[in-house]
Amino acid sequence: MGKLSCVVVTPEKTALEQQADFVVLPLFDGEIGIAPGHSPLIGRLAFGEIRLKEGGESVRYYLDGGFVQVTQDLVSVLTNRAVPAAELNVEVAEQLLESARQRTANSPELLVIRDRAVDQARAQLRMARRGT
Repeated sequence: MGKLSCVVVTPEKTALEQQADFVVLPLFDGEIGIAPGHSPLIGRLAFGEIRLKEGGESVRYYLDGGFVQVTQDLVSVLTNRAVPAAELNVEVAEQLLESARQRTANSPELLVIRDRAVDQARAQLRMARRGT
């Protein structure tokens, strides 16, 4: 069986470029697994974890939403932020969640902003609690 090439790009840099046997992504409506030979796909990413598996090794990153495109064994991820799972901290994520919950939301626009911040913090907290 072939390999996938996975590239994760943020506005600042290429955060990850690696070969993988299997990639798991957090789509907006649920997780998806990508194996070599997967049909072409464009999807909207949720806040959450990307997992790359190669052999017995697994690499995990937090993704701050974005988009994914799969074409000919190439998984291209565009995201605002990609953080290695090992760099996530439970205490920091808990503080982010508490801060997000306390945001004022007295208009529809502010409610959307608050809900987005809460979703981001929850996703980071889930990953941080799982550890590396």
